[in-house]
Amino acid sequence: MVSYYQYLDVLTLIILALMVAPVVITDLKSQRIPNKITFPTILIGCAFQVWLKGFPGLIFSLQGIGLGIALFIIPYMIGKMGAGDAKLMGAVGAFLGPKGVLIAFLYTAIAGGVYVLLLNLFKRKQFKGFFAEQYHTYFGFLLTRKVDMLNMNNTHNQSARPRLCYGVAIGVGTWLYIALALLGKNQLVPL
Repeated sequence: MVSYYQYLDVLTLIILALMVAPVVITDLKSQRIPNKITFPTILIGCAFQVWLKGFPGLIFSLQGIGLGIALFIIPYMIGKMGAGDAKLMGAVGAFLGPKGVLIAFLYTAIAGGVYVLLLNLFKRKQFKGFFAEQYHTYFGFLLTRKVDMLNMNNTHNQSARPRLCYGVAIGVGTWLYIALALLGKNQLVPL
């Protein structure tokens, strides 16, 4: 027999799935994830968790927000990702908490990898040197903790390259997490 709390968990996942949909559409259209979508999503996620679990729900939600943002803070700091992407992952964390946002992040990374490979395959000329550039930027950052902004701004073909709409990958990763959770298989990633 399904309990009242299991229905509320399903409702939480459905609300999150609906909140992520406009972000994906907006990111595809304008290559931006606006605060007018992410901040209300964060607030609704927190409010919903507080309604479900009280003060522990608030802590759960805040931990998810913090981890969600932290997962994307380094790519944001080195200019490889926008702040909207980090805030969106924080919004996902507001609903899913720290463990859920970590699993959704792993699915997002897989979706992002597939997305970049497909773009690279279909727009090969625009992405010439993309992976080598990414490798050098991250490796240089890990060694020196500094970003070579001059080198990043002068890379060839960068201005001709289409921008990655990583909100799409976050949406797909989150929807994959939700679908697996609704099917009872949310532990494909053992954490």
